[in-house]
Amino acid sequence: MRWVNSAVIAILVAAILLFAVQNLQYVTVSFLTTKLSAPMAVLVALVYVLGMLTGGSLWALIKWALEEAKTAPKQ
Repeated sequence: MRWVNSAVIAILVAAILLFAVQNLQYVTVSFLTTKLSAPMAVLVALVYVLGMLTGGSLWALIKWALEEAKTAPKQ
């Protein structure tokens, strides 16, 4: 099983590296008055990390709200 996991990780890393190498052209992203120019692979990675952070925060908030609802005294 360890070999299967290692093979899957190696394939994913190879695909990510291939994507990064093939997408080195600069793109400009605008939001309100802010503009950011960077390689597409860097921007995709940045958006991915921001999505992980916000998604993880949302799940933590939902979990906290459900636990609070369960432990709240009933009236």
